[in-house]
Amino acid sequence: MKLAGVRVLDLSQFLPGPHLTMTMADHGADVIMVEPPSGEPVRQMGARTQDGVTVWFRNIARGKRSVTLDLKSDAGRDAFLTLADEADVIVEAFRPGVVKRLGVDYETVAARNPRIVYCALTAFGQTGPYRDKPAHDLVVQALAGTADLARGRDDDKPAMPNLVAADMAASLTALSAIAMALFAREKSGRGDYLDVAMYDALLAWTPNITASVFAEDRAPQPKAMRNYGGQAMNRLYETKDGRFLALGGSEAKFAAALLGALGRPDLAPLAAGEPGATQQPLIDFLTQCFAAKTLAEWQKLLEPLDLCWAPLRTLKEAFDDPHTQARQMLLRDAAGFRHIGAAAKFAQEPAQPRLQLPDAAPAIPAWKPRA
Repeated sequence: MKLAGVRVLDLSQFLPGPHLTMTMADHGADVIMVEPPSGEPVRQMGARTQDGVTVWFRNIARGKRSVTLDLKSDAGRDAFLTLADEADVIVEAFRPGVVKRLGVDYETVAARNPRIVYCALTAFGQTGPYRDKPAHDLVVQALAGTADLARGRDDDKPAMPNLVAADMAASLTALSAIAMALFAREKSGRGDYLDVAMYDALLAWTPNITASVFAEDRAPQPKAMRNYGGQAMNRLYETKDGRFLALGGSEAKFAAALLGALGRPDLAPLAAGEPGATQQPLIDFLTQCFAAKTLAEWQKLLEPLDLCWAPLRTLKEAFDDPHTQARQMLLRDAAGFRHIGAAAKFAQEPAQPRLQLPDAAPAIPAWKPRA
């Protein structure tokens, strides 16, 4: 497997760090969760399956080992440093300065193990005015400006973000950074220190929505933006039965296909106009049109067309979809409990998620001898 032989110590909790280390475990890494005496918090958070395990824990902890250490004690710190001597990667998500106080910081570890790749995941990074500000995903999204983009089209008020985008952007950014650092280590023989901030990762995901900011030095206006419904062919529409469908492609061929089928090919040029007021007549037409039939009726009419569209579904409907099963994005363990699959598909050495879960183990685990 891709990461067989890579040893990871995971000091992080909740989502960004545990998600990235689970991804590494899916591809062969030996990951040890270092849990505090109180345990990984998500062991107690959210809905549980019949075996008493939370769904959240099952989907961040599979394939890992676990050890309980009190890093505030000399024994806990010494045990961690002994494990770190033979580790390849350490992931931590404390506030800046905490690992230094605990004596498990990069400088301490690297002095003993120069090959270590040490990834610090924080809300705002190790430097800057927000360095010490406490935050989880929503606070980061608020300061990064992305939460402001989720404004209702009728009341123009911001809504709660529907995904923890800062958490997941940071997880994937850290995973990429670790992979690059391990690759570089093959040539240099040296590890590295990675400073990954949720704030930075989220800002890095905005190249398609920064036009007004960089070109005109003004805040975005979501109602008039293509990504948020300002473009007729990239928008949600309500159907007669209170369901919704999404048009998600503004290319001319899609507009021609749809408007031809609806008997209004004359409106197709409007789809090429600027989002906002220019497209409002087409938006009004489609709004009225889609409200006249049920979602099932529209599915029958639209399915034969070369059109970028989909019914708006619930998350349950998505996981129940045969396509999800075909893509191996829904896995079941020996007891029948469900897991989210591995998204990265490799032709050679694909992921092999190990679906067993770690117990909270006080004993210090040992690394397998290196090949």
